[in-house]
Amino acid sequence: MSAIRTEINPPSGELFINGAWIDSAADHREILDPSTGAVITAVAQAGPAETDRAIAAARRAFDEGPWSTMAPRERGRILLRAAEILRGRAEEFARLESLNTGKPITFSRMVDVATTIDQIEYYGALAAGIEGATRRTGAPAFAYTRREPLGVVAAITPFNFPLILSSIKIAPALAAGNTVIHKPAEETPLTALRIAEVLQEAGVPDGVFNVLPGGGEVGEALVRDPRVDKVAFTGSTAIGRAIAASAAQTLKHVTVELGGKSANIVFADADIEKAIGTAIAGFVFNTGQFCMAGTRLLVQRPVYEDVLGALSGAIGHVPLGDPFDESTVIGPMTGPRHLAKVRSFLDQVDRSGAGAKAICAGEPQLSTDLSGGFWTAPTLLADVDQDSAFVQEEIFGPVLTVQPFDTEEDAIRLANGTAYGLAAGLQTTNIARAHRVADRLRAGIVWVNGWALLDAAMPFGGVHQSGYGREGGPEGLDEYLQTKSVLVAMD
Repeated sequence: MSAIRTEINPPSGELFINGAWIDSAADHREILDPSTGAVITAVAQAGPAETDRAIAAARRAFDEGPWSTMAPRERGRILLRAAEILRGRAEEFARLESLNTGKPITFSRMVDVATTIDQIEYYGALAAGIEGATRRTGAPAFAYTRREPLGVVAAITPFNFPLILSSIKIAPALAAGNTVIHKPAEETPLTALRIAEVLQEAGVPDGVFNVLPGGGEVGEALVRDPRVDKVAFTGSTAIGRAIAASAAQTLKHVTVELGGKSANIVFADADIEKAIGTAIAGFVFNTGQFCMAGTRLLVQRPVYEDVLGALSGAIGHVPLGDPFDESTVIGPMTGPRHLAKVRSFLDQVDRSGAGAKAICAGEPQLSTDLSGGFWTAPTLLADVDQDSAFVQEEIFGPVLTVQPFDTEEDAIRLANGTAYGLAAGLQTTNIARAHRVADRLRAGIVWVNGWALLDAAMPFGGVHQSGYGREGGPEGLDEYLQTKSVLVAMD
């Protein structure tokens, strides 16, 4: 096991409220290293008193300023400063993210931390463009619009991408002039606490950004409280529904980015070698704990057996092991309950071949040091029925279903044949087909000849049971602004 773990200094485990670090009157939660199951540290859990204190601080900071009344470009400068501070601490954040989540260190560096810096920089630059417009009207008035912040934003984020899925909410919310209360996932709060240090050092005023680690009751309190104006949530569809219903009682603005069951279509005319690599990356990335994972592979029948054979031969060679080994591609699941969910699905597989044929399933081969972690090997399920739970339900682990199809129409029908609509992909060398099929796939983002091609300038989000609202791009900033019309009588 890598000695890097002993060199990482986790946060003290306190809450960050109104610019100060405080302990909790409630309990503390032990945070585990997913690779070993060992305790990393203990983090204070917010109780009702701390939650109320954070809401009051954020409300006061918004109502009294100066953040909400500051020139947008000045807020942008502070965010750009935060991005530079984070860039200087990039290795520290990458190591902490890998320790807390179990993701490979190379991914934490090149994806999680790099993307977080990009997002903060993007919205820091975009802030200067927040402005209204004059309008010519039929009324005898000088008319114009103002784009204003919403108020207090509750950002409730999941365990799988703590940095990325926090910054994609926090950066546009702050750029727009809102104040923020961040409730990170119970299992992975460590980098969220460190982000508070970065924003404070960059010059974000007290009360503008607050961090409340804790359980579901903290999120429920934030959603119910009338002093909170918006909820931005990423997580399961079931919890997203509950949040939307509760937020409706106080007519809050809501963005919910929820589950997915994304289809990756491989046409017979695709670059098959590249398509196979894309398929593997699409479902093993982050050990399958990725809402936009390509967990359903649809392969045109002429190349179906060849693709299945190539996948079967390649999966076992994808490096699985210690996240701090630079060669590792697949790490552990982030926690015991996530591992238990994956295993509950795999326990249902009828290995005789009825409905789903398991290929390459097995126990990962690990060193003794890692035997206490939350590990599972990648699994292929071939010849899966469309109405199977493996196809219809989000497993959130490295499990790939493979189904054959004959025609373009068949592929579109199968791809659209779930309750979800977060992402989709297609692999083809026929450019006309690429545009034609992309147009008909019911998903918030579609990738052609690749997977997980993401950029801070491009929005993403879902349709159907995958949620609503958009994160990323100028559309992501719009989610944190409202428009006011002003008409000044001229007679």
